[in-house]
Amino acid sequence: MQNTRIVKRPEYAVDSVDNALRILLLLQEREWLRIAEAARELGVAPSTAHRLMSTLVFRGFALQDDQRRYTAGPSLAAGPAQRHVRGLVATARPHLEALAVQSRETVNLVERVGASVRFLFSAEGPQLLRVGDRTGTVLPALTSSGGLAALAALPDAVVEQLYTGRGAQLGGHALTPAELADLRRELAETRARGYSRNLGRTEPEIAAVGVALALPERPGTLAVTLSAPISRAAALERPETVAPLRAACAALQRDFAI
Repeated sequence: MQNTRIVKRPEYAVDSVDNALRILLLLQEREWLRIAEAARELGVAPSTAHRLMSTLVFRGFALQDDQRRYTAGPSLAAGPAQRHVRGLVATARPHLEALAVQSRETVNLVERVGASVRFLFSAEGPQLLRVGDRTGTVLPALTSSGGLAALAALPDAVVEQLYTGRGAQLGGHALTPAELADLRRELAETRARGYSRNLGRTEPEIAAVGVALALPERPGTLAVTLSAPISRAAALERPETVAPLRAACAALQRDFAI
């Protein structure tokens, strides 16, 4: 008869570490998790749960959305959130790879979660000098073309709440009135232009343009971007480059709606 070893909680267990690990398990089990739910599961105060979750966000294990819910971050590659990502990538991949061949630049599928964006998939362009695969990268939405495109698809009131509300203060991404006014102007220009623009903002040698996917059930969450060395920035904004990008987004919108 095989002996079964029972693993007990060690007497020297550090409660904060144990609670952080329990939150990681919750994030793996569920697509979304709120602070109140985490606090109830752990038997701690919401302020304690929030401090733990903020640390996990900082380390890439969690991301916060507009509704102040948390989902697994790129450092936590399992669970419902990851299955959701795999489904999006499976649908988008043929379109992104075809666009990479046509545009000869690197194409990215980007998801905005709250004030951050994560790169879900990259299809590298065929040119020798190109932007590499950025899958898994997380950036502030304000500094990326995909994030700006997604934010431009939201009403100004939603954007203002995202960057001035209590969640913004706690998350460290709150904007001053002057910074918010600058963002409003940039988003208005993006809407008028029909695509976002990033010229060396994320990295000095990289340029990018982005178009948001118009998904009625998920407005302002997904975008497709084209990235190139900044020496080819002007080419990214030519009609013969932007038109295929928009066409790819329209095709993706139809596929996601099925």
